[in-house]
Amino acid sequence: MNRYVCIHGHFYQPPRENPWLEAVERQESAAPAHDWNERVTIECYRPNARARRLGEDGWLDAITNNYARISYNFGPTLLSWLEEHEPGVYDAILDADRISVRRFSGHGSAIAQAFNHLIMPLTNERDKKTQVIWGIEDFKHRFGRHPEGMWLPETACDTASLEALAEHGIRYTILAPRQCKSIRKLGDTGWQDVGEGVDPSRAYVVNLPSGRTINVFFYDGPVSQAVAFEQLLESGERFANRLMSGLSDDRGHTQLVHIGTDGETYGHHHRYGEMALAYTIEKIERSGVAKLTNYAEFLDIAPPEFEAEIHENSSWSCVHGVERWRSDCGCHSGGNAGWNQAWRAPLRKALDWLRDELAPRFEAAAAELLQDPWEARDAYVHLVLDRSSQVVDGFFRAHGARSLDRAERVRALQLLEMQRHAMYMYTSCGWFFDELSGIETVQVMRYAGRAIQLAEETLGIDLLDPFLERLGETHSNLPQLGSGRRVFDLLVRPSFVSLLDVGAHYGVDLLFEDLPAKCQVYCYDTERLALRREEAGQTALRVGQVRLTSRMTRETGVFSFASVHLGDHVVHAGVRPFRDDESFEKIAQDLADSFEHGDVAELIRTMDREFGKSTYSLRSLFREEQQRVISHVMRSKIDDVQDSIRRAYDNAAPLMRFVHSIGAEMPGPLAGAAFQVLNAELETCLNASELDHERLADLLDEAVRTGAALDIERIRDTLHRALRRLGRELRLDGARIDKLSKALELIPVLEEFPFEIDLSELQIAACTLRDEARAGLSVAAMGGDDAAEMWTVLFEKLADELKVRLDTRRSEAIADA
Repeated sequence: MNRYVCIHGHFYQPPRENPWLEAVERQESAAPAHDWNERVTIECYRPNARARRLGEDGWLDAITNNYARISYNFGPTLLSWLEEHEPGVYDAILDADRISVRRFSGHGSAIAQAFNHLIMPLTNERDKKTQVIWGIEDFKHRFGRHPEGMWLPETACDTASLEALAEHGIRYTILAPRQCKSIRKLGDTGWQDVGEGVDPSRAYVVNLPSGRTINVFFYDGPVSQAVAFEQLLESGERFANRLMSGLSDDRGHTQLVHIGTDGETYGHHHRYGEMALAYTIEKIERSGVAKLTNYAEFLDIAPPEFEAEIHENSSWSCVHGVERWRSDCGCHSGGNAGWNQAWRAPLRKALDWLRDELAPRFEAAAAELLQDPWEARDAYVHLVLDRSSQVVDGFFRAHGARSLDRAERVRALQLLEMQRHAMYMYTSCGWFFDELSGIETVQVMRYAGRAIQLAEETLGIDLLDPFLERLGETHSNLPQLGSGRRVFDLLVRPSFVSLLDVGAHYGVDLLFEDLPAKCQVYCYDTERLALRREEAGQTALRVGQVRLTSRMTRETGVFSFASVHLGDHVVHAGVRPFRDDESFEKIAQDLADSFEHGDVAELIRTMDREFGKSTYSLRSLFREEQQRVISHVMRSKIDDVQDSIRRAYDNAAPLMRFVHSIGAEMPGPLAGAAFQVLNAELETCLNASELDHERLADLLDEAVRTGAALDIERIRDTLHRALRRLGRELRLDGARIDKLSKALELIPVLEEFPFEIDLSELQIAACTLRDEARAGLSVAAMGGDDAAEMWTVLFEKLADELKVRLDTRRSEAIADA
């Protein structure tokens, strides 16, 4: 076999965590999901971990882990999020690499990525080195081996970046065809300029000035473009044929057809793209025309016979090189006529200034605490991956200038965190899109803000004002926002958090939730040392002491707090460093006395007097907690309103059915009542721990009989979440007859919804049960032969309803499902 195919997916989302909380907050633009990580996981990362492979008749043959048969990289910050929030998907990604090692001659298909997706040619040598080291160490931590390849963000490349890869044992990288400048056969002296016409079917070697070498693959540009932008994924058949059309009888050498695209193409950018990918992979494997491979295996099969030179400062997503990340080059995401990206250059200039102000100060301050500040920064990735005390202790044993006390450790960690955020502020997405106030650009400004705050706390320098002066040279396309300085003030500065703020948040939390004595609040550990509770009707008072410790820097403090809820949205809180038991007891008693006597004015005066400027209202809370508290205090009012509407609807329902039956126009207030009541009850039904198919059918029938409109987007999202829950239950407990029976009873009800329903979760569950039964799952053990026979009958009916093929002898389930 001298014909091979490799499909590479670059799976990545920018880091989205609030730098002060280390948590992703709600992003309204990602609705109905909580945030974009969650949304893209639902649409892409999870479907590719268990992609459905259909037969030509549309029936489901098998579930396959697409990652196991393609080449792929995942951004380290995305993997960190998946590990915490989507462990099943995370495990499938790691499993895929282990499977690929067995499949591809000992070479895993996962490759590393420069850590937080900054543009390598635009950063300094020190950051290049750290990014490569962090990418390698993150990969080793997760995949258990040294990476053979590394993805350069946006494939942005220069010789110095290739040197950094080669220096740290990276065997190859992947570039766009236009990044190749010239080639020559090994041993020849003359170079051949290729333009964008480099032959992508072979590997190339780049000889570097240091004497090192690195292999480079230039992916097939036209086919990659067709996958990403020309709807090639609408048909798995067309996709497979287009890939194999890249093979040529005219080539005498061992040839590779390979493409590179954003991994999100398969499901997020193109719905059901993961199914087209699964079909394509299967067709290529069965065709006998070519063999699937990955880049590392292909290098063993067909070592480079040609040398290549690259275009310096080039990338795959900017025809101007790397200008998209430092100038108004004309590359943008489109759709906003008249907008410009003149803000890009001064934003980068401001961040470069900040980086260069921080670096020498970090080096000088850290040299008092660490043997080698920059070597310690390179090793700091191990703490980014694991903040446990054992790892922190090991870090300081290896890198401490001496045995450091607690305060010195805190300072060292703060300095290293400052450097982490100084790299994160260069994440490429900050420049990729159209507008200065977009969420990606605001995010890089937030990282800059956190670095500035840490510099002030550890170094005693104020870099905020001069930084804002430089941001003043950037300008939003939205006239109401004006300069970048105003964008920072409006969208970044409110995110700043101190331990005092966390203490106030904790105190307010206690008004609405019974927190345990020790718990985690975002990236802070809390230990309650004292608490006094007072209740009176709808009002509540909390006065206490709490020890707060940052998981990131180990900074700690003990604080006194007081919080009062006076009904509705009226919340008042205060916090200050703990002084002594006597003053705390006095404050607690004074506040309790005022509360008991209903003297609200005196209570607030006491809080203002004792806590001074460190007083907070609901507006001061962290954004997620604001919404949670508002939902809590509004719940009773919402219930009252809904009860009122429900009574009005019940009284009018017979008339509404009649009016709808004769085709007369429904009065607006009645139509609104029906909309509110039926949609609310549908959501309640769908959110229940167990779906009541009869109640669901009744509600849908009532909507039809009254002509009530459904909130399509909201109901569809709620229904699909319910189906995901049901699918998970079936996969975990599908041997239970009652589970199968309820799923079967639900299927005809789903047909009554007035929109297309994604049954993939139920199909995956049925396919999983089928394959487990084949592998020896004993249904009889769950209740004897009669139960086994009943289970089989029900399962065959469910499989038939879901179009899951039971007899797949002609298309056996793929071993890595």
